[in-house]
Parts: sequence; C-alpha cells; structure tokens
Amino acid sequence: MIPPQEASARRREIEDKLKQEEETLSFIRDSLEKSDQLTKNMVSILSSFESRLMKLENSIIPVHKQTENLQRLQENVEKTLSCLDHVISYYHVASDTEKIIREGPTGRLEEYLGSMAKIQKAVEYFQDNSPDSPELNKVKLLFERGKESLESEFRSLMTRHSKVVSPVLILDLISGEDDLEVQEEVPLEHLPESVLQDVVRISRWLVEYGRNQDFMNVYYQIRSSQLDRSIKGLKEHFRKSSSSSGVPYSPAIPNKRKDTPTKKPVKRPGTIRKAQNLLKQYSQHGLDGKKGGSNLIPLEGHEHDFRVKHLSEALNDKHGPLAGRDDVLDVETDAYIHCISAFVRLAQSEYQLLTDVIPEHHQKKTFDSLIQDALDGLMLEGENIVAAARKAIIRHDFSAVLTVFPILRHLKQTKPEFDQVLQGTAASTKNKLPSLITSMETVGAKALEDFADNIKAILFLQQLLDFQETAGAMLASQVLGDTYNIPLDPRETSSSATSYSSEFSRRLLSTYICKVLGNLQLNLLSKSKVYEDPALSAIFLHNNYNYILKALEKSELIQLVAVTQKTAERSYREHIEQQIQTYQRSWLKVTDYIAEKNLPVFQPGVKLRDKERQMIKERFKGFNDGLEELCKIQKAWAIPDTEQRDKIRQAQKNIVKETYGAFLHRFGSVPFTKNPEKYMKYRVEQVGDMIDRLFDTSA
Repeated sequence: MIPPQEASARRREIEDKLKQEEETLSFIRDSLEKSDQLTKNMVSILSSFESRLMKLENSIIPVHKQTENLQRLQENVEKTLSCLDHVISYYHVASDTEKIIREGPTGRLEEYLGSMAKIQKAVEYFQDNSPDSPELNKVKLLFERGKESLESEFRSLMTRHSKVVSPVLILDLISGEDDLEVQEEVPLEHLPESVLQDVVRISRWLVEYGRNQDFMNVYYQIRSSQLDRSIKGLKEHFRKSSSSSGVPYSPAIPNKRKDTPTKKPVKRPGTIRKAQNLLKQYSQHGLDGKKGGSNLIPLEGHEHDFRVKHLSEALNDKHGPLAGRDDVLDVETDAYIHCISAFVRLAQSEYQLLTDVIPEHHQKKTFDSLIQDALDGLMLEGENIVAAARKAIIRHDFSAVLTVFPILRHLKQTKPEFDQVLQGTAASTKNKLPSLITSMETVGAKALEDFADNIKAILFLQQLLDFQETAGAMLASQVLGDTYNIPLDPRETSSSATSYSSEFSRRLLSTYICKVLGNLQLNLLSKSKVYEDPALSAIFLHNNYNYILKALEKSELIQLVAVTQKTAERSYREHIEQQIQTYQRSWLKVTDYIAEKNLPVFQPGVKLRDKERQMIKERFKGFNDGLEELCKIQKAWAIPDTEQRDKIRQAQKNIVKETYGAFLHRFGSVPFTKNPEKYMKYRVEQVGDMIDRLFDTSA
C-alpha cells in the first residue's frame, strides 16, 4: 500500500505534467491557427500577384511588338539614308573628278586612275538605274575624255622615252656570235623602268576598262620606227667608219667606251681577191660560148687546174673568208650581214618588251606588224643585192656575184634564229627570209652554172677545133692510144712509128673529147646534189646538158664526138628529157590533190555528208596552196634557153590545166561550201597564166 504522501506527490507531479501538456497543446493550436492564417494570406497575395502579372503581360506584349516595329523602321531609315548618300555621291562624281581629268595623268597616274574608277562606277550606276538622266551623259563624256587622255599619255610616254639603239650597243649585243670568250649578255633598256610601269598600267586599263585596242597600233608604230631606225643607223655607222678609217666595223670606233668589247678583224688569206681576179680574167675573154673565141687566153701547164681549184675553194670553203667578216669584204656586204644579226637580236628584245605591254592574245599579231618595216627593208636590200648579181651575170662580171655567197651563208646560219623569232607570225612574214634565200641560191646557182667547168671545158674544146691535127698528133706522140684503149693499126702508122694517119688522130682526139665530156657530166651530177630540192637539181642539170649540147652543135664538136660515140647527141637529148620529167614530178604534189584517182565518189543529187564536203575543201585548199608555193619558188629559177623554157612551161601548163579543168567541171557546181570563192580561187586560164610566169624573175 502506497503511503498517502507519495500518492499526493505523485498526483501533483501528474497534474503538473498534464498542465504542461495542455499548455503545449494550446501553443500548438495557436500556431496552427496562425499558420493557417499565414497560408490564407500567402494564397491571397499570390493570387493577387498572378492577377497583376497577367495584367502586366497583357500591357507589355503590345508595347514590345510596337518596339520591334520601331526598331525595324529605324534600320530601314538608316539603310535608306546610306543608299541615298551612296546615290548622291554619284551625282557629285563629275564635279569631284573633272579638274583631275582636265589636268591629265602626267605625273599623277595613280590618282588619275582612281578618279577614272569612280567615273566608271558612276557610269555603270546611271546606266542601270537612270539611263535617261543628264548625269549619265555628263559622266560618260568625262569618262571618254579621261580615256583619250590616257591614250594620249601612252603615246607621249612611248614617243618621249623610246630611243634608237646606238650602233655601238648593237655591235656589243651581237659581238658574242663569233667570239670564243663567253661574254655577259648586253642588256637593252628600251624604256626606263618607271616609265615602263606606267605604260603597262595604262595598257592594262585600256584593255580591261577602256575596251580599246588602238593603243596597240600606237605601240607597234612607235617601236617599229625605232627598230627600223636602229638598223639603218647601224648600216650608216658602217659606211662612216669605212670611209673614215677603212675598217668596216668596230664598236670602239669612233666612240670607244671603256666597257665596250672591241671586235678585231680576223686576218685570213685573200682568197676572195684571188678568186675575183680569176673571175674577171675569164669574164673578159669570150664566155658567150661562141665558136672561135680567139681572145681566150689559154692557161698552160697546171696553172689552170690551180686557179680552178683555188676558185672552187673560195666558193665552197665553209670556214674561209666567204664566211668571215674581214676587211677584204665589201662594206655593203659586211654591213648587211651585221644588220641581219642585229635584226634578230633587236627583234628578240622587242618581243620581250612587248609581252609586258600587250595582252597575250594580241602579242603575235602586234609583233608581226612591229617588225614589218625593218624586215621589209632588209628583204628589199637583199633582193637588190640579188638583182645586182643578176645584172653582173649578164655582164659576165662573175666577181661581183661573190658578194652573194657570204650573205647567203650567213642567212642560212641565222635562219633557225629567224624562224624562232618569227614563230607565231603570219605565213607571209615567215616566208620572207626563205624566199630571199631561194632567190640568192638561184642567182648563185646561175652564176655557178654560167661559170662552171662546163663553160671552161667547152671553151677549151672549141679551141681544139682549130688544131685538130696538131692535137691528135700530140696525143698519138705520147702513146695515148693505150690510155684510151684505141688499138694501133699498122696501116695507120708510118714506118717511123711517129707519124699517124689523120683518121687515127681524129679518132684519138674524139676519144679524148668524149672522156672530157664524161668527166664533165660526172662533175655536174656531183654539183647537182647540193640542191635539196630535186626539181631545182633537175633544172640545174637540164640547163647544163642543154648548154653542152647546143655548144657541141654550134661549134661542130658534135661531129668530132660522133667519130667514136655515134649516140652522143641522142644521149644528151635523153638526159635533157629525163631532167624535164624529174622536174615535172615536182608538180605531182599539186595535181595529186585533184587527180581523178584521189577524188571522192558520191551520188549526183544526193546531199553531201560533212565528211565529203570536208574532203572536197581539202582538195581545193591543197591544190591552191601547192600551186601558189611552187609558182612563188620556181618563178625565181632560171632556164636561159628560150625554146626549152617555153617547151617546159607549155608541157606543164597543159598537164595542170587539163587536170584542174576536169576537177572544176566535176566539183565547181557541187554545194560543198557556203564560200565557194574561198576555195575556187583560180580559173583555169589564171592557172595557165601563173605557170607562164615560171622561170621569169622579172614577172
């Protein structure tokens, strides 16, 4: 049993705890009430905030959209203002640049080209946007005025700064051709570097923006004049140097420079002078081939052989004085040789300059025009040399013809460089040097033909006609019968065995003459091989065989030859005819194009295919080109015998006219081209007229 005191204490303790719990519960209840109240307040606040946000959003979104529109409008305004400024600037271009354009580009090319760029842009703007505006006409006029000023400046720069190359510098430039020592390349400054840069900039602008090609004509005309004057100045230098010092060339005379290499003449034996004296001796003594040339001075012993050999060496020695440039040569000849070399070097230099100034696709044509005057001058001078040589041959002054040989040799040596320099030029330009070479070869061959061994041999044999018995006895006395395989008949000799019958002597002399003629024929065959063209070789042999036959017939040597060679005359005629046939084969490359066997076959009235039309065009073109080429070349060849010349012409004319006439009859009315005049260039009669002018250098 619990004591009453403990129970009372226990109860008070429980009551105290209960009271505390009640207080705690009351506190919790109050807190919950407050929390509920706060929650209600918060919900109320959030609801109010949400409502206000919705009101704000409904108010802000329209404002935002209006702001975007305003920003867009502002950007458009700014762009419009910028465009207006840009457009307005075009309206001020004329006034801003007029003074610069009026004053010209001299000394201010950079600024001038900048102004021209502004004007060009203004022109493009008004053309695209306001083609009827007066401003367009204003800037277009200003642009044209500026372009004319640039063209004028181009001409002025080229005229003021293009200088003739001095003879001394030219000789330095070509001096390395014959010197063994390696020399530094001599530079040529045609235009100062600053001027060249301005010229190049103007030319590029005129091509790209000015759409102008007239400046190219200005360029080639000015440079052509300087090139021509430079070469003429070199020629004049030779004349003056020769007249003052007797030395035809020397860069150091009369204006010797310390840094200028001096060309010293190479001393060689005077073979040309000896050859000239020999030629003069022969040319003065009956070279017309007539019988009884009693004024011919006979050469005794081996003197004749020596002189002939000496002349042959002079004409054919590749390394002798004919190829040299010593002071024995004529001044004009030496000057011409140097002018040819100078042309090659200066033309090479001109082309290098031209490539900087002229657009690539116009370079070849401009260069072709640029070199024409200088090249034509050299070719004309060469043709004058040929003409003078022809006149000298007519006068039998064969010494004068010797000037052709060193020139011809130099032209052939220089031809590869010529061909390289003229690469890309027109065919007419490329053919000028080959044509001159052909003319010189022809006149040289003519000279050699007229003063060949055949003339000397025939003249010598003609002299023997007056001394037949003496010459025959002379041969018999030296027991030449064994040499010539003539059996000795006892009935033809006297008892002394030193006197022979006239018949035996005549046979012996006939055999000797036949041997001389045989050796002469072999010599001619050997000489004919120097001609690369078989047709020219045939003409050479034809002329000589014909000359020998006519000389034999005219001097009655043919009767003496017939004593031992019954068929000699027929043999020569066969040789002549054979050479004519060989010559005629040169025309096959012309007639083969239009020969019946090589023509295309097609059905009449059926439309031609492209391949057939092209084949007909090729036939016409091949014939035309071949005809023109052969006529141009063979016109310079010579056939002295009028009868033979007419015979060969007529025979060839008949063949070509007949073949060409049949070809025209077959294809002349065929619609193979829209430009028939391009292919049917010649009528049959015209072709005949062209062939009639063959072998006529005056035509």
